[in-house]
Amino acid sequence: MRGVNADSRRVTPTAAGRLAVPAGILAAVVAAFAYVGAVDPNEPGHYPACPLLRVTGLYCPGCGGLRSAHAFAHGHFQAALQDNAMAVVAYLGFAVVWTVWVVRAARGRPVRVDLGSVQLWALGASLLVFTVVRNLPFGGWLHP
Repeated sequence: MRGVNADSRRVTPTAAGRLAVPAGILAAVVAAFAYVGAVDPNEPGHYPACPLLRVTGLYCPGCGGLRSAHAFAHGHFQAALQDNAMAVVAYLGFAVVWTVWVVRAARGRPVRVDLGSVQLWALGASLLVFTVVRNLPFGGWLHP
């Protein structure tokens, strides 16, 4: 078509359409927390054991994560921190990122998370330090 700008034919999604994906992600996270909150990971037989812990006796960065989510879902934040402090940081980080996502989507702005190599290395180093320290004798306070 002559004289028709290709950009003018672009369909702009409504606010409800822009918020559908964040709402779906939130529903999935709430469902997962509800399940873990209802099915206690402290009782044996409900969840598989960590294969790294079972084979090597070492705690991985995720060890205690289900117990932490269970405690967090029940409002026992100190117990959640004791079970897996890094998981609690991840829960809070998710809440911040999700909130920014919803606000930007509601305003019709694009959502981009551009993590550079410095941020990715810092995240990896934090996980590595957490894992190493929780497996050392003086890191017993980080054991699940």
